[in-house]
Formats: sequence, C-alpha cells, structure tokens
Amino acid sequence: MEKIIVTIGRQTGSGGRLVAKKLSEELNIPYYDKEILQKAANNSGVSQALFEKHDEKKPSSLLYSLAMNSYAYGVGGEELPLGTRMYLAQFEAIKSIAAQGSCVLVGRCADYFLRDEKGLVRVFISADYGDRLTHIMDSKDMNEKEAREFLKKRDKSRAAYYDFNTDGKWGSAMNYDLCLNSTRIGIDGCVDMIKKFIGLGLKG
Repeated sequence: MEKIIVTIGRQTGSGGRLVAKKLSEELNIPYYDKEILQKAANNSGVSQALFEKHDEKKPSSLLYSLAMNSYAYGVGGEELPLGTRMYLAQFEAIKSIAAQGSCVLVGRCADYFLRDEKGLVRVFISADYGDRLTHIMDSKDMNEKEAREFLKKRDKSRAAYYDFNTDGKWGSAMNYDLCLNSTRIGIDGCVDMIKKFIGLGLKG
C-alpha cells in the first residue's frame, strides 16, 4: 500500500476519535491522538501532563513569535521558554510520526503541519448539535447545562488554536478534502467514505 496519512479534525462530541480509531484498524495503520503528546513529552523532557493541560489551546502571541523565530533559525534547547519548547516539540512529533509511514492523526493542526506530505487526506467530522450534546452528557456524566457549556468552550478553544497556528479557519470546508456529518451517515459511514476517497486517490 502506498503511504497514506489521514488527519482527522472534529467537532467536540462528533465521534471523530471513533472514526479515526476504526479507520486505523481497518487500514491496519497506526493511530495517534494523545500519543502525539506522549512523543512530544519524551522528546522535550516536559511532562505529558503539562502537554495535556495545554492541549489544543491557543498560545500567547509572544510564545508563538518566539517559537516561529526559534524554528526558522534553528535555535533550540533548554534556554527556550517552556511554552515555546512545548509548541516546537509537538510540531516535530507530528512531522516525525508522518515520516515513519502511513498513519491516522487526530487534531492538533496536523492537517496544516503536514500539508506538503504526499498521500495526505484531510478530514473534518461534524455532527448535529443534539447528538453532540447527548454524547457529551453520556460520556462525561454531565447534565444538559454543563454539557452545553463544555461543547461551547471546547470548540471555541480548538477553533482559536487552529486559526492562530495556521492560515486557515477551523472547520472551513476549503481546508479539508472531506467534510462528513456523523449524524447523517454514522461512524461506519464516515469510515467507508474515507476509505473510498483514499481508493479513488490511489487510482488517480
């Protein structure tokens, strides 16, 4: 099989992780979600707990500027601010994972970081609000008010993180190859559509 890299962006509660896991199983290729943070932590010496605390959250403008300048000029090491080291470590972790071969990666601007990779398929999973709300209430053991607030905050955080770190807009169709609604076609339907798209791409 030719090298295939599938990135999965997702609305909170849409089942994007389920799609990613099932796709990786059916294609028999590695799946990376929190594993990205683990790899970044191992490479940077910063604890994984700290990466998870700041996962997919917009950094300050100062940290972003320092990170970009440091990366451009090849500066690195313990002398960099903690936030900068974390940002660069996650970026390098994603690039390193993709270099190893076919894989499925969830979130964290992977679609943007890997935009020049051959065999890249960028997917965004959405779902109807009611289904997302029910999923969060059940999975997080929250009442409706808590779940609504959770959805609002989490999607706002992901959007801010993506929009800040890329030149695109989170969830905008023009940034993805496939935009799928899991309410309409189900988790299995999303997986099947991605596999069909990959098949067409390989033939083309």
